[in-house]
Amino acid sequence: MKRNTIQRALVLEAVNTLRCHATADEIYEAIAARYPTISRGTVYRNLKLLCESGDIRKIETMGGSERYDHRCHDHYHARCSRCGRVFDIEMPYLAGLEAQIQDAHGFLVSGHDILFRGICPLCQAQEKQQP
Repeated sequence: MKRNTIQRALVLEAVNTLRCHATADEIYEAIAARYPTISRGTVYRNLKLLCESGDIRKIETMGGSERYDHRCHDHYHARCSRCGRVFDIEMPYLAGLEAQIQDAHGFLVSGHDILFRGICPLCQAQEKQQP
């Protein structure tokens, strides 16, 4: 049985408060601002435990840092190719998509994640302002 610790509660609170698909470093910085004695290792270890318990979800992005999501249900994301921020995509989850795979090279497919890429509205606005 895993016990809940104060540190784990702080990490979970930070992920739930930030609500921005934060990186481990961003989560650490948010906690360290209030609790400067917390270590990066403690934050990283508790992020891993919270993912394993299903309290938060890790989002792996190609060419970017892993990010952590407070929304644990199946849904999709988009990553800005300029600033790297990750956003939730509101669309129906394609349950059963795995059944459509013709050749999985021997994989026993258990789920899927889809990450769209593009340019976020903030970066689009900044591009328009540049001469």
